[in-house]
Amino acid sequence: MQVINPVTGEVVRTVAETSAEETDEAVARAEAASASWRAVAPGDRARLLRAFADLVDARLEELARLEVLNAGHPIGQARWEAGNLRDVLLYYSAAPERLTGLQIPVPGGVDVTFKEPLGTVAVIVPWNFPMPIMGWGMAPALAAGNTVLVKPAEWTPLTALRVAELALEAGLPEGVLQVLPGRGPVTGRRLADHPGVRKIVFTGSTRVGRELMAACAPGIKRLTLELGGKSANIVFADADLERAAATAPYAVFENAGQDCCARSRILVQASAYDRFMELLEPAVKGVAVGDPAAEETEVGPLISAEHRAKVASYVPDGAPVAFRGTAPDGPGFWYPPTVLAAPDHHGLPAWHEEVFGPVALVVPFTDEADAVRIANDTAYGLSGSIWTRDLGRALRTARAVEAGNLSVNSHSSVRYWTPFGGYKQSGLGRELGPDALDAFTETKNVFLATEP
Repeated sequence: MQVINPVTGEVVRTVAETSAEETDEAVARAEAASASWRAVAPGDRARLLRAFADLVDARLEELARLEVLNAGHPIGQARWEAGNLRDVLLYYSAAPERLTGLQIPVPGGVDVTFKEPLGTVAVIVPWNFPMPIMGWGMAPALAAGNTVLVKPAEWTPLTALRVAELALEAGLPEGVLQVLPGRGPVTGRRLADHPGVRKIVFTGSTRVGRELMAACAPGIKRLTLELGGKSANIVFADADLERAAATAPYAVFENAGQDCCARSRILVQASAYDRFMELLEPAVKGVAVGDPAAEETEVGPLISAEHRAKVASYVPDGAPVAFRGTAPDGPGFWYPPTVLAAPDHHGLPAWHEEVFGPVALVVPFTDEADAVRIANDTAYGLSGSIWTRDLGRALRTARAVEAGNLSVNSHSSVRYWTPFGGYKQSGLGRELGPDALDAFTETKNVFLATEP
């Protein structure tokens, strides 16, 4: 598989594709390593995960530069991504010694529960945030005593391959963590079909999520899905409009809009609409799009020429473009931050479909109920933001919006110490936070009779 630099469009490396047969061999290695890995004492497993995190930290700049090359992420963002991988490993390094069960009062004996690993887990990673999302599945799965197979996206395998090398260097046994670069219909499908893989963790499109559900159904294979999004950024008239407008571009255009949490539907109360648009335009035009290796760059290119064409299709000639930012000319897969504005928005594909690029749509609403109605007018339900100075309104709106991750007067979606996941077609299950271990363990109940 050819790895292409999104900044130049040039091939930077060729990576061998994992065949179905090689996938079977990797599963066999993982199964062979499973018994010994789950038997590692909790404190020792914790120390190995901490050593792994320390090596990621020591190679943070190397990993960040690799992501700049492979994914076109701005260097500051890429450093954050490598740091997030380190932090998630450290967070779950505390889990092996805290993976406790219960003692439940029952008549005639003692009842206890145990949290036991599933076995071998496959983590299928997308191309938009390769390092963090790899860590969100990998770290809790390893901490719980599972062996892990990672299939990175075809376009972005380089950091995953390097992280697997660091895991071995840190002392994780052979077979406990393996990275299998390959194509979804071949490597990914074989992981879903293989009876030795007990669980699939997938982040990606809703279409592929449906296909994985169908593939996992015959074996009743466990599944965590984090899929598409079409999130709303709701701005009430009483909000701090200057701050809401200044931050709105980054809630959509960060990572060039290639973010399932992107607040690409901006809903503004009608009485504040004109003022908000006046404030939003300079904020959008001020987004620094350019060379991701430059420290001042905030937004880089799209991942591929194919994806750029898809994003551009949502802004055809005659689209209601309110204003645009800027993007470099020349080679590379650039697309300028673009804002559409249309009170009659229902006919626009950009309103209903996940663009996964730097395109936002601003629409007015009348009151609280109207804002909730418009926000929920989507098949998705991943994230969103609410801007208001009224705490009661913030809580009412947050409870009414059908989304798994909401922020008030901010745009935060993912903190590794809190749960993350979506409603409706945005997925199944939750990742991260203290309860993520439940997704990678089985609860075993044991009753011990004490009466003859």
